[in-house]
Amino acid sequence: MTLIKSISGIRGTIGGAVGENLTPVDAVKFASAYGTWLLNRSGKKNPVVVVGRDARISGAMIQELVMNSLIGLGIQVIDLGLSTTPTVEIAVPMEQADGGIILTASHNPKQWNALKLLNEKGEFLNGTEGAKILKIAEDDAYTFADVDSLGTIKEDTTYIEKHINEVLNLDLVDVAKVKNAKLKVVVDAVNSTGGIAVPMLLKKMGVSVVELYCEPTGHFPHNPEPLKEHLVDLSERVVVEKADMGITVDPDVDRLAFIDENGEMFGEEYTLVACADYVLGKTKGNTVSNLSSTRALRDITEKHGGTYEASAVGEVNVVIKMKDNHAIIGGEGNGGIIYPESHYGRDSLVGIALFLTHFAEKKMKVSELRASYPAYYMSKNKIQLTPSLKVDQILKEFHQQNKDEKVTTIDGVKVDYKDSWVHLRKSNTEPIIRIYTEANTQQAADELAESTIKDLKKIAGI
Repeated sequence: MTLIKSISGIRGTIGGAVGENLTPVDAVKFASAYGTWLLNRSGKKNPVVVVGRDARISGAMIQELVMNSLIGLGIQVIDLGLSTTPTVEIAVPMEQADGGIILTASHNPKQWNALKLLNEKGEFLNGTEGAKILKIAEDDAYTFADVDSLGTIKEDTTYIEKHINEVLNLDLVDVAKVKNAKLKVVVDAVNSTGGIAVPMLLKKMGVSVVELYCEPTGHFPHNPEPLKEHLVDLSERVVVEKADMGITVDPDVDRLAFIDENGEMFGEEYTLVACADYVLGKTKGNTVSNLSSTRALRDITEKHGGTYEASAVGEVNVVIKMKDNHAIIGGEGNGGIIYPESHYGRDSLVGIALFLTHFAEKKMKVSELRASYPAYYMSKNKIQLTPSLKVDQILKEFHQQNKDEKVTTIDGVKVDYKDSWVHLRKSNTEPIIRIYTEANTQQAADELAESTIKDLKKIAGI
């Protein structure tokens, strides 16, 4: 069982020992540290925090602990209840709140939960801010309000619909065009809050929806990470229903993947590529994705006359680089779309609306749309870490072995070869080294991954 404290929040498995897992005590402690930081930052006696959660089983328990910790500090809480990460993100500025907390462990299995922390813009905290909160929690440096100064909780369950309406009002979302295309779509929302939000969005766009695992019970019917091996039921259902495509999101609706009409993966990496192709075709500008994302985005951006840049992995790093690069769209290759015209956060609802408009304009099958993009193939692997492994030394040695190639070290080690690349990094959310490779064929990507793993094991002596 695991508890991972990082600058982006606290994530862990439910139950077990305090300080080793995400227990009620840990939830209270970390919520109190965030609330204390927010009181200091805002300078207000009664700042406002928006709180929402995905549908995982532990969500209601963790949310009650978090909200009551905040009101114990004198903070006013706006409770969105079942929500999505991007919905909470847009609610913070719409409510003129001082911060936000999302209770979700994203793509992790049901035994996990987490507190994701937002600033007054509805954006994730930076490293300095996160470090301050960790220090407050470490020192137990919080003082609670007296009985006459306690905060309150106000419920507002309207924000998913407000979020959808905001998406539909974006200039590049053409609802009429999508309606005229008369699309049929199968949705797998892994029994979380995407089951509320995605069908609602699609129906407002005139799409015929077949719902698969759209009951927000928190009992995930398969591993919730939207990868090919987890989406067998969706792939089969698309073919049976003769649907135009399948759509799947992760439990908190910030990762998006498509299935083509033949039941084949469009490719999580290509979600951003397709949306960027559409946006760049309408608006000249630049793009950003992280170091572990496909080269296809670079190719598409340059085709449209823009500039592509890569950031360190992590949404906050992508957002910082997007602002620096004046990027008009960006995100991560895990299906995360960041479209600043809406907000600076990964948002599957925005991605769906842009993709469907693009698809309706192209008037081709999803498989044909995918075939129109540069063909790259990726292999994603990992090595489990043990306390005895000196990860930094392993990565340093790998860098040294590849010193004659183009090497980037802003986040782990990325080596760019002529027709391929490999990126090694220590995960922020799991005790592993992630190994991403990309090449012009799947075989080449897999072989590069295998040879890299052998090199790492040799360096580590395992």
